[in-house]
Amino acid sequence: MNFSEVFKQSNQLCRVSPDGKYLATCVQYRLVVRDVNTLQILHLYTCLDQIVHMEWSSDSLFILCAMYKRGLVQVWSLEQPDWYCKIDEGSIGLVSSRWSPDGRHILNTTEFHLRVTVWSLCTKAVSYIKYPKACQKGIDFSRDGCYMALAERRDCRDYVSVFVCDDWHLLRHFETETQDLAGVEWSPNGCVLAVWDSCLEYKVLLYSLDGRLLSTFSAYEWSLGIKSLAWSPSSQFLAIGSYDEKVRILNHITWKKVTEFDHPATINNTKAVVYKEVERKPVVGSADLSIQQHITMGSTLFNTQSKYEICPLPVQVPVVKPDLDRANPKVGVSSMAFSSDNRYLATKNDSMACVVWVWDMQRLGLLAVLEQTSAVRCFQWDPRRPRLALCTGNAKLYLWSPAGCVSVQVPAEGGIQVQSLNWHCSGDSLILLGKEQLCLCYLEIGEEEDEVK
Repeated sequence: MNFSEVFKQSNQLCRVSPDGKYLATCVQYRLVVRDVNTLQILHLYTCLDQIVHMEWSSDSLFILCAMYKRGLVQVWSLEQPDWYCKIDEGSIGLVSSRWSPDGRHILNTTEFHLRVTVWSLCTKAVSYIKYPKACQKGIDFSRDGCYMALAERRDCRDYVSVFVCDDWHLLRHFETETQDLAGVEWSPNGCVLAVWDSCLEYKVLLYSLDGRLLSTFSAYEWSLGIKSLAWSPSSQFLAIGSYDEKVRILNHITWKKVTEFDHPATINNTKAVVYKEVERKPVVGSADLSIQQHITMGSTLFNTQSKYEICPLPVQVPVVKPDLDRANPKVGVSSMAFSSDNRYLATKNDSMACVVWVWDMQRLGLLAVLEQTSAVRCFQWDPRRPRLALCTGNAKLYLWSPAGCVSVQVPAEGGIQVQSLNWHCSGDSLILLGKEQLCLCYLEIGEEEDEVK
């Protein structure tokens, strides 16, 4: 496992191009594009203000930079560095900007969600879509890029409009049986659209492409409901995380519940392995103290080391009791992710912030529990292999695979504290993001399994 030098970044804005060749980072109002292999700077662009959102086009030829406070979007070209496009929404304002799947249209949502403006880079044509709803996930594109689902709110009712992305004509428009629609998400195969209600009501509605209601699922009433939702890559399972600290799995044939996963405070499942992170500070002799004074604070030589230990059952998981009188209580399943091979599901329950749960989707049971010393900030699956990476806001990277767990010190100068991470599309490297820094971690196939053994 090797690490690159440290680079600057702002607002966690660092993205690998879809073709995996380039790394784009934002530093205040500058956009830096590097070769992902050599990390040499290929292009340097200067925007009109500090960048708050950055996104690659699907063909990796253009980069969108948004400056919401000024209502501006600037688009830069990799093929023609002198060419650029500026979109000014003016006094109507701007709250979000994104590419369409073809990489030639930009969708801007105005302040107060008055409308969505579709700008064409090819023809300079402009289209307007009215009544977009301000919610958790109001727009979603199908994986093949053919269709866009848009949540709408008009006359105090919720609707969904399905548009064809080629020419933006309306394919279907239908009312949803929701009190306060919170989000829409296509299944990976593009056949089913999941629509879910706000946290005040547990309800998931499943629609076909032509707007037919296929099924409705509600686990309970009169209590806080859905907190997260995730499709498996094969579209066979829909996982629903809720405030009652459970994950319910629906199947794609009958849309009925197959099983539910609990997050108990005491783990006594004999088929599960509990890995606990144990810290130890390096012992420094008196003869080394003079040397230590000359070493900068950012050095990793005297940092706390950690490793995983397998705990004998039963294991008591640390639980923080939430304040239920305050809005958005720290309870319930807020994060879920399926592995690329559909075999595993990773979850996090907010009242157990230091713990990540890994479930086996073949036998529908708990496989592993990772208990960290600090709250888990982010976890993400390798896009090619069943390998999970996570970070907890310290100078370490953690990896889990069916072979076991490993804790790795990030030997970066300045002591980068890893706040979030992203896999390269090849699965051979990771981008580790600190508050104002980033570095790359290079992994070899099977390397982590060797370390575990």
